[in-house]
Amino acid sequence: MKKTLKCILLTLLTISLAIAATGCGKSEADVKKVVIYTNGDEEAVQAMKTSLTNSGFEGQYVLHSLGTSELGGKLLAEGKNIEADLITMSSYFIESSQNKHDMFKQLSFETDAIDKHPSFYAPILSITGTTFVNTELLEQKGLPRPTSIADLTKPEFKGLVSIPDIMHSSTGWLLIQAIISEYGEESGKAILHDLITNAGPHLESSGSGPLKKIQAGEVAAGFGLRHQAVAARATGIPIDFVDPIEGNFSLTESIAVVNKDNETTDLAMKMAEAILKGARKDLIVNYPVALYKGETIDQVDKPAYPKGFAKPLTVELLQEHQQFFNTSKSGN
Repeated sequence: MKKTLKCILLTLLTISLAIAATGCGKSEADVKKVVIYTNGDEEAVQAMKTSLTNSGFEGQYVLHSLGTSELGGKLLAEGKNIEADLITMSSYFIESSQNKHDMFKQLSFETDAIDKHPSFYAPILSITGTTFVNTELLEQKGLPRPTSIADLTKPEFKGLVSIPDIMHSSTGWLLIQAIISEYGEESGKAILHDLITNAGPHLESSGSGPLKKIQAGEVAAGFGLRHQAVAARATGIPIDFVDPIEGNFSLTESIAVVNKDNETTDLAMKMAEAILKGARKDLIVNYPVALYKGETIDQVDKPAYPKGFAKPLTVELLQEHQQFFNTSKSGN
């Protein structure tokens, strides 16, 4: 009897060890899921989820949406200790975080991007700034159609302009880049001061805020994201976009893998490749900027004055331009 019991126990122990070695018998809750942090909006998040599902990764990740400032703060403060295994984020924040913490793993897959980029991230979408107008309100108020950002500082536009606040919105940075690039910091400060004065209560914390104000007929003109204005005009409402002569500046958002050097990191890398290769077909519809070779966009989606800022975009440069905004606002 003792021998029989001993054999049974040894058999059970052998089976238990085999299960532990193969990972069989683990519940779904026991499996480490990839944590994804993103600053993407609803359309971008849905495109990423769809690509992960189509690639067989459903149930293997947890996705959290955060604002750009919040996620950027976590990256710079926490480095590799951040909870996320995979992030999508504004490229300038990724680069600054890498410079500070060396926290991202070199991508293990090839990309075919049009523009060069560091090997630890790959761009997934791009946003471009422009001015836009409510055509009916322009006519009602007898206002001229603006052709530049500077036109929006004229006295007749006082109280009828809406712009994004760079302190809360990355879209606001596109506006500041255009002003400084065209007019320099000295003259640009005066233009920005007058623009902020004309905006008054219509200084928005959201990049989409100005377009919403224009759609509601609260203001006649504003600055925001070009693809949103193009989409709004296509619905037949009295909205039109006006590419400003100061230039259409852009920001890219990219995907990167946090280098935690474990099995989850390897899985995150596979997910990054799946998102990049699977989501672009949807992302380019909602954010019509060609980023990879072979991609094409409609003529209406091509800005008239595409430009890039003379200095590399970094968190430090953003902070300089935020200070420029604040001093312009106060008139100092």
